[in-house]
Amino acid sequence: MANKKPGYQRIDEYDTESVDAIANQYSTVLKEIGEDPNREGLLKTPERVAKALKYLTHGYDLDPAEILRSALFQEDYKQMVLVKDIEMYSMCEHHMLPFFGKAHVAYIPDGRIVGLSKIPRIVDAFARRLQVQERLTYEIRDCIQDTLKPIGVAVVIEAQHMCMQMRGVQKQNSVTTTSAFTGVFMKETKTREEFINLISTKLH
Repeated sequence: MANKKPGYQRIDEYDTESVDAIANQYSTVLKEIGEDPNREGLLKTPERVAKALKYLTHGYDLDPAEILRSALFQEDYKQMVLVKDIEMYSMCEHHMLPFFGKAHVAYIPDGRIVGLSKIPRIVDAFARRLQVQERLTYEIRDCIQDTLKPIGVAVVIEAQHMCMQMRGVQKQNSVTTTSAFTGVFMKETKTREEFINLISTKLH
């Protein structure tokens, strides 16, 4: 595995050796499903798929905790900070098919706040790996709790899974919701209800 990058960055360049290795495997896959990898429309497909896969899993090269630590600020604010409707794209580790939706993340500071853009970035850092939604929810929660040390953290993810919609039970309208809480969100019903009400209400 490559060294962890200190923050978040868009991936536009890829290790040639790694891309070539993945592309060679996909050439074999095309043959095995009955295609001709040498026909015009598929000549560059293995390379394109390899680069797409490297991008879709570039979270392995990111350090989510370092992303948070890069923008921590002392602030005497002890009310809920919520970033909701964060677009989220990931890949199911069981079938390597996409699942996507929205993440809602809140925390209550205890002397330190984090730059707001860092919350969507750590969602992306964890999502851009082979995942299951349940683990993704816990990883986001634990990263914020362990790094920021807030009074509490709340995470809810709502997602549609292509492994359920394109294959298997083929239920196109199904949505999976997962949640994870720490601290005051777990102990105090009113705080948790406030969070749920806020993510359910359109304020803009």
